[in-house]
Amino acid sequence: MWWRLPHSEFMQQRGEGNKKALKRLVDSGATLGILAYAKDQPIGWCAIAPRETFARLERSRILKRVDEEPVWSVVCFFVAKAFRRKGISVKLLKAAVNYAKDQGGKIVEGYPVEPKKDWKPDPFVYTGLASAFRKVGFEEIIRRSETRPVMRYRIQHT
Repeated sequence: MWWRLPHSEFMQQRGEGNKKALKRLVDSGATLGILAYAKDQPIGWCAIAPRETFARLERSRILKRVDEEPVWSVVCFFVAKAFRRKGISVKLLKAAVNYAKDQGGKIVEGYPVEPKKDWKPDPFVYTGLASAFRKVGFEEIIRRSETRPVMRYRIQHT
C-alpha cells in the first residue's frame, strides 16, 4: 500500500489497516501484480499497474513523470530468501511486461536501484536492480538521483 496511498493515509492506517486495505483490493478482483511459483509454492511477486494507480509516484521528486505518455509501472518485487540471486526477478519482470502487453500497454516503466557497491542489503532493493531491468531490455530514460534511474521498455505490438 506504500505506493498506492498518500503518505498521511499510509501512516494513519499503518500495519493492520494497510493489510486490510490490500486484502480489499485483492478481494475486489483487481490484479495487483505477477506471482512466481516453484511447483505449487509461491516464491515471488512483482507489483505492476498503470502509473496512476501509484499515488506516491505522482508526488515523487526523483520518480516524477518523464512525459505524458501512458505507462505501466513496476514498483516492487519480493522473492523468497531461498530463491534470491537465481534470476527470479528477471522472470517476474518479463512476465510483467507480457501482462502489460496483454492489457494493451505500450510502455512499462521501472524505478530500480543502481547500487554504488556490488551488493546492497535485500530490503533496499525492493524496486529491483537496474541490471535485471537491462537484462529484460529496459533502457534508462532519465536519472534524477545517482542510484535511481527511471527505465522503460517499449512494447512491440504485432
